[in-house]
Amino acid sequence: MELEQEKELVFKAKTDAYAFGLLYDEYYKKIFGYVLHRTANVEVTKDIVSEVFLKALQNIGHFEWRGIPFSAWLYRIAEHEISNGYKRNKHIIFLKQDAENSEILSDISIEDEIACAEAEIQKQEEFLLLHKCIVKLPHIYQEVIVLKYFEKKLISEICAILGKREGTVKSLLNRGIKKLKKLMDENATF
Repeated sequence: MELEQEKELVFKAKTDAYAFGLLYDEYYKKIFGYVLHRTANVEVTKDIVSEVFLKALQNIGHFEWRGIPFSAWLYRIAEHEISNGYKRNKHIIFLKQDAENSEILSDISIEDEIACAEAEIQKQEEFLLLHKCIVKLPHIYQEVIVLKYFEKKLISEICAILGKREGTVKSLLNRGIKKLKKLMDENATF
């Protein structure tokens, strides 16, 4: 969506539920994906994303257009809700949802199925280790790494979301990746 179209839609959404619904449709998957990458738990993600859009709906009247995409505001709300979720539920271990069952074609051999299953288990273990290590990082490094590498955001988009300068974001990414690599090396079991 073009920035000017988004500006118009946000303005309408302040008084029109249908317009807010269009914003919801536009950004739900993106916010869901971001939160899922941060929590690695589908149920927790659903709850957080619901809160994000509820708060956005409740507060859209206070939203001021400053030339920054509306999604940046949603990501900020999401980040706040994730932080609150971790604070409230420190005892919860966030785990990635089991991989969706996929159809196995009848002409695949047992050996191929086993190899595929082992590869999936390896990917799952790597993801869980990565998530475990990301969660150990200071909060600001978690934000920039997830936005850059999981959400595929440009540096300029990350700057808008976090309200930080380009040099700061690049520096945070650099330091965060170094810390993450060190944690991964220390915790690797494969």
